[in-house]
Amino acid sequence: MTETVSGTPSTKVDKGAGQGLTLERVFSTAGVHPYDQLTWERRDVVQTNWKTGATVFEQRGVEYPDSWSVNASTIVTTKYFRGAVGSDVREWSLKQLIDRIVKTYTKAGLDHGYFATPGDAEIFEHELTWLLVNQYFSFNSPVWFNVGTPSPQQVSACFILSVDDSMDSILNWYKEEGFIFKGGSGAGLNLSRIRSSKELLSSGGTASGPVSFMRGADASAGTIKSGGATRRAAKMVVLDVDHPDIEEFVMTKAKEEDKIRALRDAGFDMDLGGADITSVQYQNANNSVRVSDEFMRAVEDGTDFALRGRKNGEVIERVDARDLFRKISEAAWACADPGLQYDDTINDWHTNPETGRITASNPCSEYMSLDNSSCNLASLNLLKFLKDDDTFDAPLFAKAVEFIITAMDISICFADFPTEAIGDTTRDYRQLGIGYANLGALLMAMGLGYDSDGGRAMAATITSLMTGQSYKRSAELAAIVGPYAGYARNAEAHKRVMRKHQAANDTVRTFGIADNQVHKLATQVWSDVQEVGAANGFRNAQASVLAPTGTIGFMMDCDTTGIEPDFSLVKFKKLVGGGSMQIVNQTIPRALRKMGYQPEQVEAIVAYIGEHGHVIDAPGLKLEHYDVFDTAMGARSLKPMGHVRMMAACQPFLSGAISKTVNLPETATVEEIEDIYLQSWKLGLKATAVYRDNCKVGQPLSDGKGDNKGKDSNAPTTAAEVETKTVEKIVYAPVRKRLPKSRASRTTSFTVGGAEGYMTSGAHDNGQLGEVFLKLGKQGSTLAGVMDAFSIAVSIGLQYGVPLETYVAKFTNLRFEPAGLTDDPDVRMAQSLMDYVWRRLALDYLTFEERSALGIYSADERQRHLETGSYELVEETGSAAELIDDDHPTVVEVRGAQATSLETSDVHDITDAEVVETKDTRGSEQREVPAVIHTQEAQTSAELMEKLTGTAVDSPLCMTCGTKMRPAGSCYVCEGCGSTSGCS
Repeated sequence: MTETVSGTPSTKVDKGAGQGLTLERVFSTAGVHPYDQLTWERRDVVQTNWKTGATVFEQRGVEYPDSWSVNASTIVTTKYFRGAVGSDVREWSLKQLIDRIVKTYTKAGLDHGYFATPGDAEIFEHELTWLLVNQYFSFNSPVWFNVGTPSPQQVSACFILSVDDSMDSILNWYKEEGFIFKGGSGAGLNLSRIRSSKELLSSGGTASGPVSFMRGADASAGTIKSGGATRRAAKMVVLDVDHPDIEEFVMTKAKEEDKIRALRDAGFDMDLGGADITSVQYQNANNSVRVSDEFMRAVEDGTDFALRGRKNGEVIERVDARDLFRKISEAAWACADPGLQYDDTINDWHTNPETGRITASNPCSEYMSLDNSSCNLASLNLLKFLKDDDTFDAPLFAKAVEFIITAMDISICFADFPTEAIGDTTRDYRQLGIGYANLGALLMAMGLGYDSDGGRAMAATITSLMTGQSYKRSAELAAIVGPYAGYARNAEAHKRVMRKHQAANDTVRTFGIADNQVHKLATQVWSDVQEVGAANGFRNAQASVLAPTGTIGFMMDCDTTGIEPDFSLVKFKKLVGGGSMQIVNQTIPRALRKMGYQPEQVEAIVAYIGEHGHVIDAPGLKLEHYDVFDTAMGARSLKPMGHVRMMAACQPFLSGAISKTVNLPETATVEEIEDIYLQSWKLGLKATAVYRDNCKVGQPLSDGKGDNKGKDSNAPTTAAEVETKTVEKIVYAPVRKRLPKSRASRTTSFTVGGAEGYMTSGAHDNGQLGEVFLKLGKQGSTLAGVMDAFSIAVSIGLQYGVPLETYVAKFTNLRFEPAGLTDDPDVRMAQSLMDYVWRRLALDYLTFEERSALGIYSADERQRHLETGSYELVEETGSAAELIDDDHPTVVEVRGAQATSLETSDVHDITDAEVVETKDTRGSEQREVPAVIHTQEAQTSAELMEKLTGTAVDSPLCMTCGTKMRPAGSCYVCEGCGSTSGCS
């Protein structure tokens, strides 16, 4: 017999330890394996760095469902398949990957008494498999990396450390952070226990203060990153607002930004990844000030505020609260740091105050819990629960949450942890972080504006249902396998927080049928939480957060990440067999139909958006519907407070916080940042971070569009830098052509991935390369000796007539460390030192035609290509498919260039023009139809937005594939390969 909630079966729970869960199928079908319900196909995954042409990854014949996009399969294959590429043990099918995870979870569930019978375990396995293979949810990256492999079974992505006021503790902090960074994860901690520089040591000397020790930790993070990681170390540093060194802490990164400007103006290379940027401190961490209600009230009232010593709490100094708040906002205006964390709000929602306060967060600021703890994450794809009638399937969503929370809790039973203290705390409190992605796409598809009462109500009710259902399942699990170890001492506090969640749910005002249905179920679920929790306790101290969902968002083919709105209305879709095409977001037609637009109106509006990238003046679109299509970037970008209000709507229904940055335009003022920080506190947020466009000097270069704040990578190549060569053809026996005693040569200094070197190349009188000498490593070292021998061998080969093109073809794209960003504007990234050297030699000594065949271009040549554009008519939409084929010419009408007749398979160049429409010219019939155009101008949605708006997107370049990343929560994610800038 089963319970029912709003007409939907609910899992039967047999009370009493050891009896286990009795499960019923919801998603899978009895007698049919979830894999057998899908159509599978083989694909080739070949990933290249589009800037350098280097092959980054290649695995052919991988197996995926045909419903998975090329982008999703590429990211999963490159990031999550285990085993050496090319070996027999390498995973080659999504089935192998999911089985590795799900079977490990199922076995652990059986071993630890979670299931009543083996039959229930099989149902759990099939349900979890169905949800994963159909992209309804995903675990965080460490699960895919580690579970079911010989590696340590680390399942957590978020860590919080602690440090005390002793040298042993400080050095241990460095060590623990290093191990976490080495594993590709990040950590946060609060430094407020460390004595300030205004206090005395027991020996009578003056303490160094936390900011001083931050330098060592920052250098450690940078060193570990440059020692082999492909992204910056992810870390969060927090300091309490009443710490005597708070002003020094606030200004650390702002002062470094001034240093960057001064060094740049003096001619140093201060680009992100530049040769001289490493001289700048504090760049490897996000900084946050932990503010109290007392401080924020002092800011409102204009009174002073006490800074207190760490040893005994005595008042060291009194400062003007508004003046300090102003300095915080000025620093954030200048360099985006520090953010704010609202201490009293955080701890008011803390379920374990008897164990200790919450003092810090993970690097992305969504996980907030006890010191020396960790959290594993999973996120649901909200768009999967949108029904055909455009309402949200709340009962089905609730059932998915049940299965996912069960799996997440099981993972703690077998998980490994980077330190013993973190393992103990996590096993004792079992913190979980269920969340979601695709909120922005869901709201748009439902015809709801992100910054609207209806949009916020829908987001709030979904978040409430998710957390309520999670805690209900947690209470049910407590009846079977027991509450978390720390529950008894925190029982009253935990139940108080459950009542706060329930009370917040009762205050939500709904605006339509869809959100009312979700709210009604959430209300019932929170009532069940109180009842079941009172009887059983809870299995988990924490249930939910909203993480960035960068890589796993792409794995689920989500249009939007985490709580974010849609980034832009147009984006790129990768095609099977290679290439990509520009498309209008698929949620837009659905939203237009939902709002009552007719098919021909939908077609016209979609075509307009495809051309302009926004909806302003779209034909037939009503003004009152514009806000549905507001995005993070573009002509109708959301106002900063729109982001804050959405966070405030969801925050009361989350155990943790929200990873999100409030983006502001470059013209934003310090006063606006002050207002955002103040309103965030008043609205009950736990944390806020801001980013003002173009506030950082050491940001990545923009290719073609936007301002370049560092070295000019688009500067034209001088005649001295490009020389032609004449290939001497050897017909018979090779004859050595020695170089003259006195010959022209050039010496090039370079940096690849932080490793420095020098190259001297000598040429014959006709400009043909004749010798190369490389200086790497110290004289007398093994590396220096090997390079000398290599240089001599290559030089003799060149003099005996081996074409330079042959060397370039053989040695470019070799991959080994050191690799990464270079200081050469023509070769921004290199797969290895050899890859860089031969690309540089090709640029110096080969003609344009010879280099083009090898895919090697200078920055100036790439820029000219971007300005000219290469457009290829890939496919027609709407009525084009039946009107146009390869046997009938079309006319492409453009702005700024004469109309051009062409066959649909032709490729043509249009200078400074943009395709507007195509027309069929068959006989007398002329039909206007929208066309999908494949361009070579942009490679990601971020670069496409730069093209459409003419403004730069402040995002770093991907270290793996070279494309511009886009914001995801408080970090960045690459659409091309799924790499993130610090969040798993």
